[in-house]
Amino acid sequence: MSTAIAPNPWLRGLVLFLGFGFLYLPIATLIVFSFNDSAMVTSWSGFSFRWYTALFNDSVLLSAAWLSFRIGALSATAAVIIGTWAGYVLARMGRFPGFSLYLGMVSAPLVIPEVVLGLSLLLMFVEMDKLFGWPGERGMFTIWVGHVLLCTAYVAVIIQSRIRDLDRSLEEAALDLGAPPLKVFFLITLPLIAPALGAAWLLSFTLSLDDVVIASFLSGPGFTPLSPEIFSRVRLGLKPEVNALATLFILAVGVCVIVAHRLQKRREER
Repeated sequence: MSTAIAPNPWLRGLVLFLGFGFLYLPIATLIVFSFNDSAMVTSWSGFSFRWYTALFNDSVLLSAAWLSFRIGALSATAAVIIGTWAGYVLARMGRFPGFSLYLGMVSAPLVIPEVVLGLSLLLMFVEMDKLFGWPGERGMFTIWVGHVLLCTAYVAVIIQSRIRDLDRSLEEAALDLGAPPLKVFFLITLPLIAPALGAAWLLSFTLSLDDVVIASFLSGPGFTPLSPEIFSRVRLGLKPEVNALATLFILAVGVCVIVAHRLQKRREER
Protein backbone atom coordinates (compact mmCIF):
# COMPACT_ATOMS: atom_id res chain seq x y z
CA MET A 1 0.00 0.00 0.00
CA SER A 2 1.37 3.40 -1.02
CA THR A 3 0.95 6.35 1.28
CA ALA A 4 0.33 9.85 -0.05
CA ILE A 5 3.08 12.32 0.67
CA ALA A 6 1.83 15.45 2.41
CA PRO A 7 2.76 18.63 0.52
CA ASN A 8 5.40 20.76 2.18
CA PRO A 9 3.72 23.98 3.45
CA TRP A 10 6.98 25.92 3.09
CA LEU A 11 7.30 24.85 -0.54
CA ARG A 12 3.70 25.81 -1.24
CA GLY A 13 4.26 29.19 0.39
CA LEU A 14 7.40 29.77 -1.66
CA VAL A 15 5.69 28.89 -4.93
CA LEU A 16 2.74 31.11 -4.04
CA PHE A 17 5.08 33.99 -3.15
CA LEU A 18 7.06 33.63 -6.38
CA GLY A 19 3.89 33.42 -8.47
CA PHE A 20 2.27 36.50 -6.98
CA GLY A 21 5.61 38.32 -7.01
CA PHE A 22 6.01 37.64 -10.73
CA LEU A 23 2.50 38.95 -11.40
CA TYR A 24 2.29 41.95 -9.08
CA LEU A 25 5.86 43.12 -8.36
CA PRO A 26 6.03 45.18 -11.61
CA ILE A 27 2.70 46.81 -10.71
CA ALA A 28 3.88 47.56 -7.17
CA THR A 29 7.12 49.03 -8.54
CA LEU A 30 5.14 51.27 -10.90
CA ILE A 31 2.98 52.54 -8.01
CA VAL A 32 6.01 53.23 -5.82
CA PHE A 33 7.86 55.16 -8.53
CA SER A 34 4.78 57.26 -9.26
CA PHE A 35 5.59 59.00 -5.95
CA ASN A 36 9.25 59.46 -6.88
CA ASP A 37 10.62 63.01 -6.89
CA SER A 38 13.22 62.23 -9.54
CA ALA A 39 12.62 62.71 -13.25
CA MET A 40 14.36 59.38 -13.82
CA VAL A 41 11.80 56.59 -13.90
CA THR A 42 14.13 54.02 -12.30
CA SER A 43 16.03 56.24 -9.84
CA TRP A 44 14.50 56.95 -6.41
CA SER A 45 15.31 60.36 -4.90
CA GLY A 46 12.49 60.96 -2.42
CA PHE A 47 8.73 60.90 -1.86
CA SER A 48 6.72 63.50 -3.77
CA PHE A 49 3.36 64.17 -5.44
CA ARG A 50 5.19 66.08 -8.15
CA TRP A 51 4.14 63.83 -11.01
CA TYR A 52 0.48 63.78 -10.01
CA THR A 53 0.54 67.56 -10.25
CA ALA A 54 2.26 67.29 -13.62
CA LEU A 55 -0.35 64.76 -14.74
CA PHE A 56 -3.28 67.06 -13.98
CA ASN A 57 -1.50 69.83 -15.86
CA ASP A 58 -0.93 67.61 -18.92
CA SER A 59 -4.03 68.39 -20.96
CA VAL A 60 -2.96 66.17 -23.88
CA LEU A 61 -2.63 63.05 -21.72
CA LEU A 62 -5.86 63.74 -19.83
CA SER A 63 -7.71 64.35 -23.10
CA ALA A 64 -6.39 61.05 -24.49
CA ALA A 65 -7.47 59.23 -21.31
CA TRP A 66 -10.98 60.74 -21.43
CA LEU A 67 -11.30 59.82 -25.11
CA SER A 68 -10.23 56.24 -24.39
CA PHE A 69 -12.75 55.94 -21.55
CA ARG A 70 -15.58 57.15 -23.76
CA ILE A 71 -14.62 54.87 -26.64
CA GLY A 72 -14.13 51.94 -24.27
CA ALA A 73 -17.52 52.35 -22.62
CA LEU A 74 -19.36 52.78 -25.93
CA SER A 75 -17.46 49.93 -27.58
CA ALA A 76 -18.08 47.56 -24.67
CA THR A 77 -21.79 48.37 -24.60
CA ALA A 78 -22.26 47.89 -28.34
CA ALA A 79 -20.12 44.73 -28.35
CA VAL A 80 -22.17 43.19 -25.53
CA ILE A 81 -25.44 43.93 -27.33
CA ILE A 82 -24.26 42.51 -30.66
CA GLY A 83 -22.14 39.71 -29.19
CA THR A 84 -24.98 38.49 -26.95
CA TRP A 85 -27.26 37.94 -29.93
CA ALA A 86 -24.40 36.34 -31.89
CA GLY A 87 -23.54 33.99 -29.02
CA TYR A 88 -27.21 33.12 -28.48
CA VAL A 89 -27.59 32.18 -32.14
CA LEU A 90 -24.49 29.99 -31.99
CA ALA A 91 -25.66 28.25 -28.82
CA ARG A 92 -29.38 27.83 -29.49
CA MET A 93 -30.14 27.91 -33.22
CA GLY A 94 -28.33 24.70 -34.19
CA ARG A 95 -26.54 24.12 -37.49
CA PHE A 96 -28.70 26.18 -39.83
CA PRO A 97 -27.78 26.73 -43.53
CA GLY A 98 -24.75 28.98 -43.63
CA PHE A 99 -23.80 28.15 -40.03
CA SER A 100 -20.12 27.62 -40.89
CA LEU A 101 -19.93 30.96 -42.69
CA TYR A 102 -21.67 32.70 -39.78
CA LEU A 103 -19.34 31.08 -37.25
CA GLY A 104 -16.31 32.06 -39.32
CA MET A 105 -17.43 35.68 -39.63
CA VAL A 106 -18.12 35.97 -35.90
CA SER A 107 -14.80 34.36 -34.94
CA ALA A 108 -12.62 36.00 -37.61
CA PRO A 109 -11.44 38.96 -35.47
CA LEU A 110 -10.04 36.46 -32.95
CA VAL A 111 -7.55 35.03 -35.46
CA ILE A 112 -6.93 37.91 -37.86
CA PRO A 113 -3.85 39.95 -36.85
CA GLU A 114 -4.80 43.40 -35.60
CA VAL A 115 -2.52 44.98 -38.19
CA VAL A 116 -4.55 43.37 -40.98
CA LEU A 117 -7.82 44.25 -39.27
CA GLY A 118 -6.84 47.88 -38.74
CA LEU A 119 -5.50 48.28 -42.28
CA SER A 120 -8.61 46.73 -43.86
CA LEU A 121 -10.88 49.04 -41.84
CA LEU A 122 -8.77 52.04 -42.80
CA LEU A 123 -9.03 51.18 -46.50
CA MET A 124 -12.78 50.66 -46.13
CA PHE A 125 -13.28 54.08 -44.54
CA VAL A 126 -11.11 55.74 -47.20
CA GLU A 127 -13.18 54.21 -49.99
CA MET A 128 -16.45 55.09 -48.24
CA ASP A 129 -15.27 58.67 -47.94
CA LYS A 130 -14.51 58.78 -51.65
CA LEU A 131 -17.87 57.31 -52.63
CA PHE A 132 -20.24 58.86 -50.08
CA GLY A 133 -18.26 61.65 -48.43
CA TRP A 134 -18.66 59.85 -45.11
CA PRO A 135 -17.33 59.37 -42.43
CA GLY A 136 -14.92 62.16 -43.37
CA GLU A 137 -11.99 62.62 -41.01
CA ARG A 138 -11.00 59.67 -38.87
CA GLY A 139 -11.77 60.09 -35.21
CA MET A 140 -13.86 58.73 -32.38
CA PHE A 141 -16.45 57.05 -34.61
CA THR A 142 -13.95 55.12 -36.74
CA ILE A 143 -12.04 53.94 -33.66
CA TRP A 144 -15.34 52.89 -32.08
CA VAL A 145 -16.27 50.79 -35.12
CA GLY A 146 -12.91 49.02 -35.06
CA HIS A 147 -13.12 48.26 -31.36
CA VAL A 148 -16.71 47.01 -31.60
CA LEU A 149 -15.65 44.64 -34.38
CA LEU A 150 -12.78 43.33 -32.28
CA CYS A 151 -14.66 43.02 -28.98
CA THR A 152 -17.83 41.45 -30.39
CA ALA A 153 -15.96 38.24 -31.19
CA TYR A 154 -14.79 37.90 -27.58
CA VAL A 155 -18.26 38.62 -26.23
CA ALA A 156 -19.84 36.02 -28.54
CA VAL A 157 -17.45 33.33 -27.28
CA ILE A 158 -18.16 34.13 -23.61
CA ILE A 159 -21.94 34.29 -24.04
CA GLN A 160 -22.06 31.18 -26.21
CA SER A 161 -20.25 29.08 -23.60
CA ARG A 162 -22.45 30.46 -20.79
CA ILE A 163 -25.73 29.84 -22.62
CA ARG A 164 -24.72 26.25 -23.43
CA ASP A 165 -24.30 25.58 -19.71
CA LEU A 166 -27.78 26.86 -18.84
CA ASP A 167 -30.57 24.56 -17.79
CA ARG A 168 -32.94 24.72 -20.75
CA SER A 169 -35.84 23.41 -18.66
CA LEU A 170 -36.40 26.93 -17.26
CA GLU A 171 -36.76 28.42 -20.74
CA GLU A 172 -38.90 25.50 -21.91
CA ALA A 173 -41.17 25.86 -18.90
CA ALA A 174 -41.72 29.54 -19.69
CA LEU A 175 -42.49 28.67 -23.30
CA ASP A 176 -44.96 25.96 -22.20
CA LEU A 177 -46.73 28.55 -20.03
CA GLY A 178 -47.33 30.71 -23.10
CA ALA A 179 -44.49 33.25 -22.94
CA PRO A 180 -43.24 34.31 -26.39
CA PRO A 181 -39.56 33.55 -27.18
CA LEU A 182 -38.52 37.20 -26.99
CA LYS A 183 -40.06 37.58 -23.53
CA VAL A 184 -38.36 34.36 -22.40
CA PHE A 185 -35.03 35.74 -23.57
CA PHE A 186 -35.36 39.02 -21.69
CA LEU A 187 -37.03 37.71 -18.50
CA ILE A 188 -35.39 34.28 -18.14
CA THR A 189 -32.19 34.00 -20.17
CA LEU A 190 -30.70 37.45 -19.63
CA PRO A 191 -30.92 37.38 -15.81
CA LEU A 192 -29.29 33.95 -15.80
CA ILE A 193 -26.35 35.11 -17.92
CA ALA A 194 -26.01 38.51 -16.20
CA PRO A 195 -22.60 37.66 -14.62
CA ALA A 196 -21.29 36.62 -18.04
CA LEU A 197 -22.59 39.87 -19.52
CA GLY A 198 -20.74 41.85 -16.87
CA ALA A 199 -17.54 39.89 -17.46
CA ALA A 200 -17.86 40.36 -21.22
CA TRP A 201 -18.40 44.11 -20.79
CA LEU A 202 -15.34 44.47 -18.58
CA LEU A 203 -13.21 42.41 -20.96
CA SER A 204 -14.37 44.49 -23.93
CA PHE A 205 -13.68 47.73 -22.06
CA THR A 206 -10.17 46.52 -21.20
CA LEU A 207 -9.46 45.42 -24.77
CA SER A 208 -10.60 48.79 -26.10
CA LEU A 209 -8.59 50.71 -23.53
CA ASP A 210 -5.49 48.62 -24.20
CA ASP A 211 -5.64 48.58 -28.01
CA VAL A 212 -2.81 50.32 -29.85
CA VAL A 213 -2.75 48.88 -33.37
CA ILE A 214 -6.34 49.40 -34.52
CA ALA A 215 -6.57 52.79 -32.79
CA SER A 216 -3.36 53.92 -34.52
CA PHE A 217 -4.80 53.09 -37.94
CA LEU A 218 -8.22 54.63 -37.32
CA SER A 219 -7.34 57.72 -35.27
CA GLY A 220 -6.99 61.19 -36.75
CA PRO A 221 -5.70 64.62 -35.73
CA GLY A 222 -7.05 65.58 -32.32
CA PHE A 223 -8.43 62.07 -31.68
CA THR A 224 -5.53 60.05 -30.25
CA PRO A 225 -6.55 57.52 -27.56
CA LEU A 226 -4.47 56.88 -24.48
CA SER A 227 -2.58 53.74 -25.56
CA PRO A 228 -1.21 55.21 -28.83
CA GLU A 229 -0.38 58.43 -26.97
CA ILE A 230 1.65 56.57 -24.34
CA PHE A 231 3.28 54.43 -27.02
CA SER A 232 4.40 57.52 -28.93
CA ARG A 233 5.81 59.04 -25.73
CA VAL A 234 7.78 55.90 -24.88
CA ARG A 235 9.83 56.31 -28.03
CA LEU A 236 10.88 59.78 -26.88
CA GLY A 237 11.52 58.76 -23.26
CA LEU A 238 8.89 57.81 -20.73
CA LYS A 239 7.96 60.51 -18.22
CA PRO A 240 6.93 59.69 -14.62
CA GLU A 241 3.48 61.25 -14.98
CA VAL A 242 2.54 58.13 -16.96
CA ASN A 243 3.27 56.15 -13.78
CA ALA A 244 0.90 58.45 -11.90
CA LEU A 245 -1.83 57.90 -14.49
CA ALA A 246 -1.33 54.12 -14.35
CA THR A 247 -1.55 54.22 -10.54
CA LEU A 248 -4.89 56.03 -10.73
CA PHE A 249 -6.12 53.40 -13.20
CA ILE A 250 -5.07 50.60 -10.85
CA LEU A 251 -6.81 52.33 -7.94
CA ALA A 252 -10.01 52.75 -9.96
CA VAL A 253 -9.95 49.11 -11.10
CA GLY A 254 -9.30 47.92 -7.55
CA VAL A 255 -12.27 49.90 -6.21
CA CYS A 256 -14.54 48.55 -8.95
CA VAL A 257 -13.45 44.96 -8.27
CA ILE A 258 -14.08 45.33 -4.52
CA VAL A 259 -17.51 46.90 -5.07
CA ALA A 260 -18.48 44.22 -7.60
CA HIS A 261 -17.34 41.49 -5.20
CA ARG A 262 -19.40 42.97 -2.37
CA LEU A 263 -22.49 43.25 -4.55
CA GLN A 264 -22.08 39.68 -5.80
CA LYS A 265 -21.65 38.42 -2.24
CA ARG A 266 -24.81 40.19 -1.08
CA ARG A 267 -26.71 38.76 -4.03
CA GLU A 268 -25.55 35.23 -3.18
CA GLU A 269 -26.55 35.72 0.48
CA ARG A 270 -30.05 36.71 -0.56
